[in-house]
Amino acid sequence: MSDIRKSEAAVSTITYNRNEVDAPTNNIYEAISIVAKRANQINSEIKKELLEKLDEFATYSDSLEEIFENKEQIEVSKFYEKLPKPQAIAIEEWLEDKIYYRNTEK
Repeated sequence: MSDIRKSEAAVSTITYNRNEVDAPTNNIYEAISIVAKRANQINSEIKKELLEKLDEFATYSDSLEEIFENKEQIEVSKFYEKLPKPQAIAIEEWLEDKIYYRNTEK
């Protein structure tokens, strides 16, 4: 997970060169499929870590009166909101040749 925090992936939408994206596979659909699967993995990792961190702040009470703003919880949430989207991280990894893939049909 530490790699994702250090990611320099774009936070906003950018256009990629199609030829760079499909160069490793020579098939744009296969490349997009690989990137999408990696984005799902990244999303799961981020979600798991965020839920673990937020669980530390959980109060198990039935009373609505005991709900209050937790400044640390808000800071944790803001940190994760500012991270690049999983798709952006995955495409960055793909373009930097950091994703291992194999075609099981070959």
